[in-house]
Formats: sequence, structure tokens, C-alpha cells
Amino acid sequence: MNIEYPDKGTILFVDDSPTTLELLFEFLTDTGFQVLIAHNGESAIQIAGSEHPDLIFLDIIMPGMDGFETCRRLKANDSTQDIPVIFMTALSQTAVVVKGFQLGAVDFIVKPTQKEIILARVTTHLTIQKLQHSLLVQNARLQQEIQQRQQMESALQEANQQLHRLATSDPLTQLANRRLFDECLSKAWSILAREKLPLSLLLCDVDFFKLYNDSKGHQAGDECLHQVAQAMKRAVKRPADLVARYGGEEFAVILPNTNGEGALRVAEEIQCSIRTLEIAHPQSPISEFITLSLGASCTIPWYKGSPEALIATADRALYQAKQSGRDRTIFVPLTNADSWDGFPQ
Repeated sequence: MNIEYPDKGTILFVDDSPTTLELLFEFLTDTGFQVLIAHNGESAIQIAGSEHPDLIFLDIIMPGMDGFETCRRLKANDSTQDIPVIFMTALSQTAVVVKGFQLGAVDFIVKPTQKEIILARVTTHLTIQKLQHSLLVQNARLQQEIQQRQQMESALQEANQQLHRLATSDPLTQLANRRLFDECLSKAWSILAREKLPLSLLLCDVDFFKLYNDSKGHQAGDECLHQVAQAMKRAVKRPADLVARYGGEEFAVILPNTNGEGALRVAEEIQCSIRTLEIAHPQSPISEFITLSLGASCTIPWYKGSPEALIATADRALYQAKQSGRDRTIFVPLTNADSWDGFPQ
């Protein structure tokens, strides 16, 4: 019977019988394995810790430390606990076999036995060990691939978020841009139509901003718009509200679940915040500082309606604020007369 193991390994035999050790050493060495021998449990533990054999054949009845205690200590040591142990003994009682498996042995051979059986067991358990090692390597590689994929997905998600921020924010003022404003207003309209709750909108315009640009320069004009934008953000405190750059020197504020009275309070907060900036405006005919005109509107959205009607009404209110002398807020509610069929009665 000729059993070949393609990748020869190292085997440690532990037995107090010199004759047994000599026979196994010669047979398995000729077969191509590296064979280590130990005559007792103490030397077996020492050799296993330093040489790390692939497989250990362990006799049970030995002087001093017996095979059971030797196995227990091998399995208690982190450096040797994974080495397969096969008990090889003349004891065949069931209790002995069970105890051996309980201590962590992988197999049990009853003496006397044929050399071919030893070789078959060696081949089988080294093959199992090789497959287990291969599985561990594959699992480690798979875990690494999963981790790399997760990192790539995280990076992609971050990049997408960055792209979304770039696509929906105004680079000068750091506010939401017109695209995000349109999306948020449409979403708020749909939600509040379902919940039958009010939606308010503020449109704001920096008074005489062209004169400010002409007198101070475009760089100062950009800085002015940035300061105004940040002051508006500070004044609009609820997370659900949105401050956006509507275009040029115009800004818009979406106020979900806010009635007309609430919208006017927010407008006043914005006015106060802008006055606190005290940005000098040497060419303004109404104030020595930058001021805002605001148009406010409010409605309870409805399914057949459109947020464009609310924008148009707020824009009309803003026009009235400018016509009335600027630096003020005019409120015009969106009513049935301003809309079309479908507004709730």
C-alpha cells in the first residue's frame, strides 16, 4: 500500500518505547516526512513549542507526565494549541477514548498497529490541516477584500456626498443654491399638503446693491453677500427651515409648518441680524448701512396647487416692500383669488 502526501510535513512522536520510536522514525523518514521524537511529556512540550510540528502522535502511559496531561498543556499553550494531537496507546477502554477527545485530540490509534495505518492517519490529518489552513487564508483574504470594498464604498459615498454638496450649494455664500431651493420647496409643499399645515416663504433683496457694487467694487460686494447670508443663517434657527441664495443679491427662506405671524417674526429676526452687521453703504439713499427688503407669503398647500404660486405671491410682496421705501417686510398671503381652481375652500 503506497500512500503519498504531496506536501510532506513535520511529525512529532512522543513515546517512552525506543523500539516504537525507531521503527516509526525510519518508516516515515523514508516516506519523506521530517520526524521528531520525544521520550516523555516534558520534552514533547519543549519540542512542540520550539519546532511547531504539523502533527503530534502521543502515547498515554508514560513515566512522569502522562499523555493526557501532556495534551492538556499543549492545548493550553497559545503557540501549540492548534497542532493536531493523535493518541496512540494500548488502552482501548471507551472512557479513555472519550477523555482523549475531550482534551482536544483529533484521533485515537490502538496499539499495536500497522505502519500503513499510521501513514494513512498522517496523510488524512495533514490533508485536513492543509485544507483548514487554506480555508483560513481564503477567509482572511475575503475579509481583506470585504474591508477594501467597504472602504471603497465609503469613499464613493463620501465623494457622492461631496458632489451633492457642490451641486446644491452656492460657492460664494455657502447657502443652498437655487436647485436645492426648488427641490426643498417642492418637497415641503407635498408633505404639508398631506398634513394640511401652513408653509411660509420669504424673498429677500439687498437694497441698492448695484450702487454698493459700483462704489465699493465687486470683491467687497461678494464679501457683503457672504456676510448677509451668514447673518440670515444665524437668524433662521430651526433645522427644517432652509435659507438659499435665490439669485444675485436675492435670498429666499423656506419655513415649513409656519403661519404668517411666524413668518413675520422670522423676517424681523433677519432684519435685526442684518442691522447688527453695520455694513457701511455710502451710496444708499435710505440708510448708512446695508438693509434688506423682504416679501413674505403663507398658505396651506394643496395637491392640485403648485409652489410657484407661493413664490409669485412672495415676489409680489417683495416688490411692494421696495415700492414702499425698502428696508421693510410686506406680507401678502396666498389666497384663492391669487390661485386657480383647486385651492381648498
